[in-house]
Amino acid sequence: MADDDMTDGPRRPRSAIPPLGITVIVGLVLVLALGGLCGWLGSRAYQSRAADQSRQLFIEVGKQGAINLTTIDYAHAEVDVKRILDLATGQFYDEFSSRSGPFVDVVQKAQSKSSGTVTEAGLESMSSDEGQVLVAVTVTTTTGGAADLQPRYWRMRLTVRKADASAKIAKVDFVQ
Repeated sequence: MADDDMTDGPRRPRSAIPPLGITVIVGLVLVLALGGLCGWLGSRAYQSRAADQSRQLFIEVGKQGAINLTTIDYAHAEVDVKRILDLATGQFYDEFSSRSGPFVDVVQKAQSKSSGTVTEAGLESMSSDEGQVLVAVTVTTTTGGAADLQPRYWRMRLTVRKADASAKIAKVDFVQ
């Protein structure tokens, strides 16, 4: 060994990766992490927007269903029943369609005319393809030309189910 080698002092170990390489790796990791975060945030925003659209669809269909069920005129009861059935599906459709003939007869014989107005509506629960909508309705009725002076207040729980791009009423419950 030469004397020159002993006087240099302690040797510094050489880094396996040069400082420029470490900077590039750290930068690449940061870019990938930021890209992943942006993708995740974008996905969450999309899901939130889709949930809001479903929520609005369920509420609007529930409100329209409540109006259809409470707005019936003896002069065109068949058309009113058809409007109800057009917005119905599943069990509700089956039950209402089987009873629609006698219902029309009773409405026409009584010369009943009712008009419903939604006072409040809200979503009770929701899944990806179904929602439970609570609707409060004020109903005014005339029978045989005599007006019922007292409006009636009904609350309904309507199960609204998605069907393609639209939604329909699958079940109706009156609540206390």
